Amino acid sequence: MSIFTRKLGALALGLTLALGPVTAGAQNMFAPAIRINDSVVTAYELEQRARMLTVLSAPGNVQTLAREQLIDDRLRLQAAEAAGIDPSEEEVLDGMTEFAGRANLSREEFIQALAGSGVAEQTFRDFVRAGLSWRLLVQARFAGRVNLTDTEIDRALGAAGGSSVRVLLSEIIMPAPPGQADAVRERAERISQITSEAAFSSEARRYSATATKQAGGRLPWQNLEDLPPVLRPLVLALSPGQVTDPIPIPNAVALFQLRDIEETGYKAATYSAIEYAAYYLPGGRSAATLAQARVLESKLDRCDDLYGVAQGQPAGVLERQTLPPSDIPTDVAFELSKLDPGEVSTALTRSNGQTLMFLMLCGRTAEVNEDVDRDQFALGLRNQRFQSLAESYLAQLRADARIRTQ
Repeated sequence: MSIFTRKLGALALGLTLALGPVTAGAQNMFAPAIRINDSVVTAYELEQRARMLTVLSAPGNVQTLAREQLIDDRLRLQAAEAAGIDPSEEEVLDGMTEFAGRANLSREEFIQALAGSGVAEQTFRDFVRAGLSWRLLVQARFAGRVNLTDTEIDRALGAAGGSSVRVLLSEIIMPAPPGQADAVRERAERISQITSEAAFSSEARRYSATATKQAGGRLPWQNLEDLPPVLRPLVLALSPGQVTDPIPIPNAVALFQLRDIEETGYKAATYSAIEYAAYYLPGGRSAATLAQARVLESKLDRCDDLYGVAQGQPAGVLERQTLPPSDIPTDVAFELSKLDPGEVSTALTRSNGQTLMFLMLCGRTAEVNEDVDRDQFALGLRNQRFQSLAESYLAQLRADARIRTQ
C-alpha cells in the first residue's frame, strides 16, 4: 500500500485509471479547449485537473468540476496580474507544503503520490499558484471592508454564547440565465438601494423565484446560527430596512432585507454537520418540471425515498451529502435553513438554469456550544466577510468574461 493510500484513506484510484493514460499519440491534447478572455485551457490541463480531483475524492462529476475550476483559476490569475500580484516561487512552494500537510504528508510525498496516479507536479503547482494569487488579491482589495465594530461582534457572540440572535428577513432570488445576467445584475443593484419594506416586497412579488414570492419575500423569524456562515456577517452589518449587496449564486442573484433583529435568552443550537439530498430534474423552472417536482414532493417523506426515484438513472442525478455548515454552497445552505427534515425546496437550479434542484433536508447533527474566544470569533467573522466578498468578485469576473469552448 502506498504512503498516499495509507495516509489519505479511500482514494478512488479505479476512477483515476478510468480517465485513461495520456499517450504520445493523443490528438489535440495541447490544443485550446476553452478560451477565457486572452487565456486558454488545454485538453491536457482539463484531463490533469480531473485526475487530481479524482485522487482527492472530490464529490460530483470531476470532468465538470475540472472545467469550472480551471475557468475560475484563469480569471483569478488574470485579476491578480492586473493588480500587480505575482506570488514568489518560495510562496508557491510554501503553499504546496501547506496543502500537502492537510493529508499529513510532506510536499515531496504528496507530489510522488500524485505522480503515481498520473498527475504532473506542474498541475499541483498551478493549482496552488492560482489559489495563492487569489488570496493575496482578495486581502489587498477588500482589507478595508471587513472591519468589525464591537457592537457587531457582541451581537454575533450572542448567538454563540448565552443567548441567541434572531433575525427577520425578506428575500429576493432572481434567476440570471445566460443573456440576461447583465440586466438582472443592474436590477439587483437598484433593489439593493431600497430601504422600504413595502418597496422590497413589491420587487419580490415581481421578480423573485422562491416560494415566498407571493408573500413579498417575507420569511419568518430565523436564528442567526441557522443561516449560512457566509450570510451571517452580511446580515449583522445591516440596520432594519437595509438590503445586502447583490449576492451572486449559481444561475441567480440573491438579495436579503433585514426587517428586524432581536436578542433572546434562548441559546440556539449549533450544528456540526447537515445532511441533505439533491435530485436533479431536467427542464429547469419550466411549468412541466415544477409540476413534476410537486408530484414528487407529495410522494416522499424522507431522503431514503429518493433512492427509489433515482433507481436506474445515471449516478449523478442524485447526490446525498453530510457536510459542516461552512462547506455547503451558500445558496443551498440558505434553502436548507428554511427546512425541517423531510421538507423540500425547489428554488434552485443548476446547468445555467436548465436543471431544477429538488433539495431535501435529511437531518442536522447538533454540537455542544463551548466558550468562545472573542478574538478568534472576530477573526472568523472577518474571514466570512472576506469569503463573501471574494465570491461576489469572482462571480462578477465570470459575468464580464469572454468564455468560449472550442
